[in-house]
Amino acid sequence: MWLNPEEVLLKNALKLWVTERSNDFFLLQRRRGHGEPTGRITGLLVGALDTVLDSNARVSPFRVLLQVPGSQISWVIASGAAVEEVNKHWDWLVHNLLHSLSVFENKEDVASFVKGKVRGLIAEEVGGRQAAQEDEPDKFREALLKFELHFGLPSSEKLVTYYSCCCWKGRVPRQGFLYLSINHAAFYSFLLGKEVKLVIPWAEVTRLERVSTGLMTEAVRINTRRRQREFSMFLNPDEAFGVIGQLADIAIRRLLDSEGLEIDRVLQQPARITKRILEEQALREYVLALFRLPRGERLHEVASCSMWTPHARCHTAGTLYTTDGYLCFSGREEGSCMLLIPLSEVLSVEKAESTSLLPNPVIVSVRTKKAFQLIELQDRDELVENLNSRLRALQWKRSMFRSRRDGKRSVVRLRLQSTPQSMNILASVLLLYAKEEEAFWLLVAVCERMLPDYFNRRVIGAQVDQSVFEQLIRERLPELAEHVPDLSTLSSVSLSWFLTLFLSVLPFHSAVCVVDCFFFHGIKAIFQLGLAALEANAAQLSASTDDGQALMILTGFLDQVGSEESSCPPSSPPAAETSTTSTTSSTTTSTTTSTSSGTDIPAVRNTNISDLINESYEKFGDLTVRQIERLRCRHRIQVLQAHEDTTKDNALRVVTPDVSMSPENLSDVYDLFKTEHFISLYWGDSSSAVAAEAAAWCHGDSGRSYVERQYRLDRPQFKSLYGLLVPWPGDSNQHADTLANRTFTLLDQDCDSLVTFREFAGWLDTLYCEELNEKIRLLYRLHIPPALTESEDDPSLMKSPLMSSNRPLCVNLPSGVEGEQTDYQEQLKQMLKDLVKERERDVEKPLPLMNQRQFIQFCKTLYSMFHGDPEENELFQAIATVTSLVLQIGEAGHRGPGSGSEVTTTEDDGSEWTVSYAQILASLLTEQALVNFFEEPVNLCLKVAAAKVKQYHQRAGLLSLQQGSR
Repeated sequence: MWLNPEEVLLKNALKLWVTERSNDFFLLQRRRGHGEPTGRITGLLVGALDTVLDSNARVSPFRVLLQVPGSQISWVIASGAAVEEVNKHWDWLVHNLLHSLSVFENKEDVASFVKGKVRGLIAEEVGGRQAAQEDEPDKFREALLKFELHFGLPSSEKLVTYYSCCCWKGRVPRQGFLYLSINHAAFYSFLLGKEVKLVIPWAEVTRLERVSTGLMTEAVRINTRRRQREFSMFLNPDEAFGVIGQLADIAIRRLLDSEGLEIDRVLQQPARITKRILEEQALREYVLALFRLPRGERLHEVASCSMWTPHARCHTAGTLYTTDGYLCFSGREEGSCMLLIPLSEVLSVEKAESTSLLPNPVIVSVRTKKAFQLIELQDRDELVENLNSRLRALQWKRSMFRSRRDGKRSVVRLRLQSTPQSMNILASVLLLYAKEEEAFWLLVAVCERMLPDYFNRRVIGAQVDQSVFEQLIRERLPELAEHVPDLSTLSSVSLSWFLTLFLSVLPFHSAVCVVDCFFFHGIKAIFQLGLAALEANAAQLSASTDDGQALMILTGFLDQVGSEESSCPPSSPPAAETSTTSTTSSTTTSTTTSTSSGTDIPAVRNTNISDLINESYEKFGDLTVRQIERLRCRHRIQVLQAHEDTTKDNALRVVTPDVSMSPENLSDVYDLFKTEHFISLYWGDSSSAVAAEAAAWCHGDSGRSYVERQYRLDRPQFKSLYGLLVPWPGDSNQHADTLANRTFTLLDQDCDSLVTFREFAGWLDTLYCEELNEKIRLLYRLHIPPALTESEDDPSLMKSPLMSSNRPLCVNLPSGVEGEQTDYQEQLKQMLKDLVKERERDVEKPLPLMNQRQFIQFCKTLYSMFHGDPEENELFQAIATVTSLVLQIGEAGHRGPGSGSEVTTTEDDGSEWTVSYAQILASLLTEQALVNFFEEPVNLCLKVAAAKVKQYHQRAGLLSLQQGSR
């Protein structure tokens, strides 16, 4: 590829490059050690040096230099992984530039001319591609080339960013690069001839941690279900850990069954994800959580400024955030000063005269006849123009839709009745203090904005916060965590605290104070109060002996938390005050509810709710929204993976009674099935049946249970697994592909072009664990409708004449039995006896008869199965004997219909050549070689282990070819 010209002071420093071709202005060089016999010390040392010094020569061992005669300075202008690639660049330079360079008198002009041409080629090549979106396109192009060459993933696997780091294998560090893409974390290292490649799918990540030991400082630990990997020596550990957490969280929410988890539209399109997008999304999520804004708000401007705060009589430095419908301000110290103004309440945004004391001021006027002053805005003009534009658009919308407010009350009542059950208590409390419509929209704000993902089918958000709460207990209450190693009990008890905002566990007058704090500070107030309640009972909880005792301790403590208020709450607060409070709020952390120090503590050890709230803010007030959001991102991964494990256990429990394979093998097969599903989600075609499956999830499928709908495969996915797991040694050919198609059609019983895990496991169990007769039955069903259709395209049928017993096959028998004559009459008698037995066992599910065309296909399948088997000669002779026998049986039935044949399921006048399943089975049993072939056990464990190794790259390579052919 063409490179941005880079100076090289010494063309042949340390003899690391070997010149292959040269002329007056250009050199084509090869990296020493590349292409030479392996094992030479020079090649090993140069490879290790390339890795340690962050050299591109390991991936691009060929380069083209621009040289000026008489100068010691050269420029690298092109590189390549193969000699063919770099030769193309060399030929272009020779044919298009070399003759033109001789006319320049000044040699410096030669260098400027060539460098300009190369930059033009780069701009033309990069334009519109992924690298053009990055801050440093040249470096990213090089990293992208390394990523593609090292791991061989399809081009649709978008690289997001990369970091130089060490991967620890035991006590040995491996210096290399960690590449972070939309679906994987991939590490590559080459040190002293030892190459290390690791590919970790985000969907397999179960836990992310930051650890620090004697050997590893600030290491990132990535845990999967099978192993863990540590990466350290990042230049910026905080940034790397944040990006890893974001990508893992996004991929898991996108790939696993989220059932309502909210993902931004940009993140639902993996091809648009870049490092810059991740940074913007992280900031947006923080702003939405800090100010409890609607999830659909888009963040527009972020500007550093200062705001005049009357209570402090000074300007407070902070950051201004503007969204679609709100103007927000937060002080530098989170929570010290916050301002939230809905744009619907803004009358005007105007620029004031700038002075030395008030540089670049902006005045924001609101409907309550108040004004807010912002100063030190860098891009004041652009900010004011954008805000006024959104104000005009908002005013137009309000004037257009004002008439639609009629009939809203009935809609409110309808939606209020469909409130999540756990929020009924909160809804009833809100109705005591607000009008019906106001209570509804407050409840909507709680469910959709302040407690996101709490009230979907699996209450994911609540479980994530319980996991975060457990970690906060370990960090903030270490003594309690030491005495109570299993904190799941405490988190289970606290689940109702989060779901009902303490309304179900505290006395009413105390609980409404907690709700006030929740509306003021968000979920942070619930975390703080929960920690304060545990700390107040830490000694008793540490001494508790069982879960029931811990539950009684916390229940008794919360029951006696009292309030100073004894009167009933007002039925409806003044509307004007409510509007003013919800419209604009500017406060500091010092404006918390005051305590009553003069109240005597009763003998029963009652706790005042004001004291408990004050204590929670004093001891745990340093907990910030940013910390909570980061912890949520990490713990959401654990919660979703725990649900995934539960789903797997349920699927295996449903399938286990129907199969004979071991639980370990069934679990491994499920992992293969799931991985195949994910691979198509990574790089597959959105127009395939996977899209239909996704639509089924969105609209619901009442005909299937949750486990049955979890993962399903379409035809290409099934064929990929078929080739990896089929036990027969036959080579991959056209007939094997045809057989895979028939198998899929047979398993797709509901004709939705998808196969469930239960159907897949049953098919695999038949091949590996069932008796010979069940295997033959499966093969028989693959060659009759619906698996085999009359319209099936098979060009080989036109070349194969129809078989007839009038032209018996010539069979070369082994030398030991040349003199033996096969007694077909005895075989027919034995076949009839077996037929009677088979009819007794199979009377409930009779199979249709097989005609001659179908039998030909059946024979072709048997022949293809025997290729590559050590006993293939004997098997070919045995199947030839069986074929001749079955043809004679079919001819006998054709001449005399109804004599000793299985009862047919369709009307037959005797004019068609047919045989039954029982006749074919009885004929196969006469040949011991065939019996041994089908009864020989095959190690499913080894087959699955080999499939795991091949599956990923084989499927990725196939998808790459498919994408390249479009």
